[in-house]
Amino acid sequence: MNTSLMSAFAEPNRMQIVELLRECPLTVGEIAERLQLRQPQVSKHLRVLSEAGIVEAKVDANRRIYRLRPEPFRELDDWLERYRVIWENRFDRLDDYLQKLQDKEKRS
Repeated sequence: MNTSLMSAFAEPNRMQIVELLRECPLTVGEIAERLQLRQPQVSKHLRVLSEAGIVEAKVDANRRIYRLRPEPFRELDDWLERYRVIWENRFDRLDDYLQKLQDKEKRS
């Protein structure tokens, strides 16, 4: 798992930016306005997200329009899949245990 990816997601403002970009591509100014942050702050966060490969910018005249890249999210999903299997097994065992308790209560 790419540690720069995880550290990029760790900052709350960057996560808010990712959430906004999930809906649609946006300019720095639009992100700043929606999050009520200053443009230099947003630019710094976007630089970190860009260096981690999470976002990419398309130049349109004098504006940069940012959008999410799908690859880092696939990487994250692949990494999480290993843990999903563990938790699913644990939930299955918990479900079996609870079923046994319910059956025991019904017989009592």
